Amino acid sequence: MALKKKKIEGLRIERVAAEGKTIGYYEGKVVFVEGAAPGDLLDAEIFRKKKRFYEARPLQYHEFSSMRAEPFCKHYDLCGGCKWQHLEYIHQLNFKQQQVADSFERIAKIPYGELRDIIASDKTRFYRNKLEFTFSNRKWLRQEEIDLQNDIDRRALGFHIPGHFDRIIDIEECHLQSDISNQIKNLIRQYALKKNISFYDVKEHQGILRNLIIRNTLGQDIMVILQLGEDRKDVAEEVLNHLIREIPTIRSAYYIINTKKNDSFFDLEPVLFYGEPFLFEEILGLSFMIGPKSFFQTNPAQANILYQKALQLAEFKGNELVYDLYTGTGTLALLAAKMGVSKVIGIENVEAAIDDARTNAINNGIDNVRFYAGDARELFTGDILLKEGKPDVIITDPPRAGMHPDVVETILLAEAPVLIYVSCNPATQARDAAMLASKYELQVLQPVDMFPHTHHVENIAKFTLKS
Repeated sequence: MALKKKKIEGLRIERVAAEGKTIGYYEGKVVFVEGAAPGDLLDAEIFRKKKRFYEARPLQYHEFSSMRAEPFCKHYDLCGGCKWQHLEYIHQLNFKQQQVADSFERIAKIPYGELRDIIASDKTRFYRNKLEFTFSNRKWLRQEEIDLQNDIDRRALGFHIPGHFDRIIDIEECHLQSDISNQIKNLIRQYALKKNISFYDVKEHQGILRNLIIRNTLGQDIMVILQLGEDRKDVAEEVLNHLIREIPTIRSAYYIINTKKNDSFFDLEPVLFYGEPFLFEEILGLSFMIGPKSFFQTNPAQANILYQKALQLAEFKGNELVYDLYTGTGTLALLAAKMGVSKVIGIENVEAAIDDARTNAINNGIDNVRFYAGDARELFTGDILLKEGKPDVIITDPPRAGMHPDVVETILLAEAPVLIYVSCNPATQARDAAMLASKYELQVLQPVDMFPHTHHVENIAKFTLKS
């Protein structure tokens, strides 16, 4: 193996690292490589040098790994969404299982009773219930398009190029959501191009069509949310009318006028243009309302399994007082409340999500749950324990950053006999597990694959109070 300027020749990829990158070694230094697979032999170009490692990109392959699969998406080489398409699914699962084990062995550094086999997703494509596409007048051009030297229409509807906030890949077919999503997206694009409706310029902050969100349920009810960068109600109605004429099975259509400099619309009022204001999804026998601003698991089929496993690990015996931290729209809280516990306390910092949670409780006839809106760090304290009582079970499902140390401290103060920790980031989950270790034993780890063809993995950890 030789290093020539910024090139490493004959680098053997040994294993998968965090964030989906792969690892090779050169003269005692780690080399992180994107887009490779363990077993590949390649030449790599270094684009970043650090004291202890290099970061590189593949230049030429000499041998391909036996773990490889043929990517199924034509946008794979540019889109940052499904970076593990080049790996057979069984190997993706193995690497995710190992990611969980590595996180707890290297970060938590505490013993655990059982690491269960990862639960695979029955569907590895078309599993998402929500996708967000961006309109742009700055389409990313492939080299062959540049070489043609023609006057190319730069309007695009698709996803951001990784690392380029102002460049969009024009997506014709995405394999993440049911095909009706592709039909909707392509119909809107074609109509807008035909009618010469302007696409948004993110640098100049002008242009009419800005953003498109498509939501669907397992029963294939569809909600479309069209966001405009200019106050053009007439254009929104024209585009949505055309869409509904072509696809009359759409259940709900909204538009949002957003003249701000960011795409977030949680402080804006969506306008219901057509159909029902909400969709409804069923999870483990309960019905959950989904509106344009609702937070909800993006893989609902696998969410059924995730929540079922989490609740099974809680081993409710009846009459427990349960706290559900970071409750979102109350899914786990309501499912626990349905299982015969005495009361559930749900805490979530997004007020709109708590509004949905309360409505979901009413819709499902559940009255033994109480929801609080506010930061768990500020609400989950000794005061709430005095007011509502000390928990028998705590369920926590924080964002990727994990729990604030103050929340961990209150968990240690509460001394619930059982703690169920659901996480989308095993690294921060392992960090928090180390802080909990003074009072809790880690009994079970249960990985669940929610996002095939990505490096992301969901993990359930069961802790019990030390005797």
